[in-house]
Parts: sequence; structure tokens; C-alpha cells
Amino acid sequence: MIELQYYLSNLPDCLIYGLLALGIYISLRILDIPDLTTEGSFGFGAVTSVLVALKGYPVLALFAGLFAGAFAGLITGFLQTKLSVHPVLAGIITMSGLYSINLICYSFTDKGATTNLSYNKITVFEKAKQWLGLRGQLETSTVKTVVSLGIVLLVFILVLMFFKTHMGLCIRATGDNPDMVRASSINVDRMKIVGLALANALIGLSGALSTQSLGYSELNSANGTLIYGLAAVIIGEAVFGKRGVTIGLLSAIIGSVIYKLIVAFVIRENLFGDLSTNLMKFTCALIVAVTLAIPAIKKMIRERKKVRGSC
Repeated sequence: MIELQYYLSNLPDCLIYGLLALGIYISLRILDIPDLTTEGSFGFGAVTSVLVALKGYPVLALFAGLFAGAFAGLITGFLQTKLSVHPVLAGIITMSGLYSINLICYSFTDKGATTNLSYNKITVFEKAKQWLGLRGQLETSTVKTVVSLGIVLLVFILVLMFFKTHMGLCIRATGDNPDMVRASSINVDRMKIVGLALANALIGLSGALSTQSLGYSELNSANGTLIYGLAAVIIGEAVFGKRGVTIGLLSAIIGSVIYKLIVAFVIRENLFGDLSTNLMKFTCALIVAVTLAIPAIKKMIRERKKVRGSC
């Protein structure tokens, strides 16, 4: 019972980081762009959310994080399309610049220069508890799960509906064949900018919601988010395969849940002994490497079966 409760307590983070996985799926799979803005937009969304929430507007803070992430995506898209900067370099430039901006944002409070901020219970989860009249730690965990699930489902539906609109279809076509889209008199640069803005908006929203779940935000909270999102997307594809946009978006969210539960299992079972906590990034890299190897292993098995069948 205690173990089940432990894994259930990780569900809110699984769902929240599902938004991060959605953003990475859009840039990596739909747009076919290796966008490295992730850690910058996640952190920018987080600190922006903190600053707005501390004014007493936790719900508005989520939108602030979303728009902060979208702004980061716009910068990366502008560098790629208008200044012809390589997609990888454009993401690195934006991420590096946002690190300094985030550091400055942390000083926009009465505390002065700092690298971490506390929400003082001004979060959407606490607001939900007040509306429902709930008290206690168990209720907090339950409310976090329900609220996170509701937000993720809403975002998933809205994103899915968007990709069925004319602009959404143009963005999908841009990722598949930009030359054909350009020949159809569609502005490819605009589609890339909008797509990157949308992807990073979801990442910024994930950062905003994550900090509200934790109750605090710090400058280095975004470290490792890129590898997390990539792992979630890859694991989701390993389970569901590479299919349409609907299954792809859903697989990214489910991949996030699976990945987070695997990490929780490593920590819970202390697989690396006293070094389990310190080897978290190693664990992440190992999971990604193993997941990436699955398609190759499957291919080898199929080829061996064919050879045996021909014999």
C-alpha cells in the first residue's frame, strides 16, 4: 500500500512533464527540427509564473508561463528563418540568453538578488483545495493529480484541434516536405515560427505548472528537462510506434508517465545504492539509450527470423 501511494504521488509530475513531452514532440517529430531551446523556455516559463503568482494570481501565472515559452520559441524561430542560423545553434543561443534573463528575473522581488523563490502556497492547487474545501496532505496529492490531469487533457484536445485546422495542417506539411509547401505558396518561415512558438509555449506552461506543484522555483530547475522530454517521446514511440498526430501526441504524454515511474522506481528501490540520487542523469541517459536501441534490436530479430525462414 505504501509503495502504491509512493508511485501515485509521482503522477502529478508525470502529467505535468507530459506537457514538456508534447512540446518536444511538436518540434522534433511534427516540424522535424532539433530544438534545444527547451531548458531555456522551461526555466523562463517557471520564473515568469512565480513572479505573477506572488502578486496573487496563480491561474494567470500559468498563462504567463505559456506566453513566456511562446516568446522563447519566437526568438528561436526568428533566428532560424530570418537570420539563417542552424536550428541547433539557434536553440543554444536562445537557451544561453534566457539563462541570464532568468537570473535577472529572480531579482525582481523584495528579496533582491536570489536564485530561488517560494510560492508561499499561492498556487492553482491550493486554490482548488480552497474551492473544494479540502484539507490535509492526502487531499493535496489528490487535487494535484486531478488538476494536472484536467489541464493536460484540455491542452491535448486544444493542440489536437489546432493541428486539424488549416494552419495546423500547413505546419504538419512543412515538417514533412517544406519544398512542396513552399511551391504551394505557403510561407514556410511563418509555419516554422508558429510551430516553434507553440512547442515552447507548452514547455513554458509545463515549467509554470511544475513550479506551482513543487511550491518553489530555482534557477537550475530546468536542468535535464531536454533529456526528460526526449526520453518521454522516444519511450512513447517505442510503445505505440510512429503513427499519426493523435497517437503521437498521446504517446508523448504516456511516455512521460512511463519514464517518470521508471525513475521513481530506480530511486525507490535504490538500484545504485547510495549513489542512486547522484546518478539520476546517468539513469536518464541509460533509459534513452536502451529505448533508442529497441527499434534496432527488433530489426535484428526480424532479419534473423527471415534468414532462418529462408534456410
